[in-house]
Amino acid sequence: MRRALALAARGRGAVEPNPMVGCVIVRGRRIVGEGYHHRFGGPHAEVHALRRAGQAARGATCYVTLEPCCHFGKTPPCTEALIAAGIRRVIAAMRDPFAEMRGQGLRHLRSAGVTVATGLLEAEAARLNGPYLKLQRRGRPWVILKWAQSLDGKIATRTGESRWISGERSRAEAHRLRGRVDAVVVGVETVVRDDPLLTCREGRARRLASRVVIDPRLRIGLTSRLVRTAGRYPTIVACGDGFIPGKRAAALRKAGVELIGLGARRAGGLELGTLLDELGRRRMTNIMVEGGGRTLGAFWDAGLADEAVIFVAPRLIGGAEAVTSLAGVGPARMRQLREPLEAADRPMGRDRMYRLVFTDPDRI
Repeated sequence: MRRALALAARGRGAVEPNPMVGCVIVRGRRIVGEGYHHRFGGPHAEVHALRRAGQAARGATCYVTLEPCCHFGKTPPCTEALIAAGIRRVIAAMRDPFAEMRGQGLRHLRSAGVTVATGLLEAEAARLNGPYLKLQRRGRPWVILKWAQSLDGKIATRTGESRWISGERSRAEAHRLRGRVDAVVVGVETVVRDDPLLTCREGRARRLASRVVIDPRLRIGLTSRLVRTAGRYPTIVACGDGFIPGKRAAALRKAGVELIGLGARRAGGLELGTLLDELGRRRMTNIMVEGGGRTLGAFWDAGLADEAVIFVAPRLIGGAEAVTSLAGVGPARMRQLREPLEAADRPMGRDRMYRLVFTDPDRI
């Protein structure tokens, strides 16, 4: 099962909104076939493994990281393929919470005489597919906060300058992360100050990520690069309901920008939970919030962040008025801090990249 989980992880960023799935087929003490779900719309992990196993699959045991599907979707049911191949036993790490599954695949296998067991390395399988589980159970995408900062926690100088805090390797990795998500989210201040393009310029993107701007009062410039390229890249502006009608909104729509009207919170911001609900309805699995500090802080204060990816450069900016990464309200007491369930770091040139996971998929 650990081998199956390692295989499944190879599909990260290519299979969404499907889950990452790996499969290993064992006969006696020998692996006779293995595979994983490579891309959305392509053959599932079980199909790849069965093709590798061939006739050796008859009477063998199938280890799979998620309950095999029993419905027709982009591909035929995997349960039928397993039964036809003569698999004797199926061990699934966990059940699939998808509405058309929820144990039906396992029941189908049992009715055909296949021995079925679940729960082996279930927690590890759930952590691997946290974004998929959240989308299925909560109807919302997995929220990743991403920023680059100096060693003293600043993401820009007191004048707002931020290019470039991190090094080339960190920036290249950040672009690769963009290529794995469904949307990149920023606040309008970032658009006004930096005029970003928010596209993936490293590696091969699975799809064109939507650019989402949180803009309560619809201040985005009609000549900004985001608006000028809205015809080529999906661009969404979330604003207050009262700004949807009017000439400015009409001009943005004409340029190819999609507007989403949201209710306002007391502090003058927008209902971020409502935005996540809407992105979930569009089957977005992962979104990445890139700033600025107030937008990152708003997601953090609202408890909406599932994960954080932080690039820390060995530089000092200083200054009480320099922008901090989570420029929200923050907790009043240390005991109120959210402790990460997972924490990992690795070098990124002279920088260091930290990944913190805060959401337990088992409790979604």
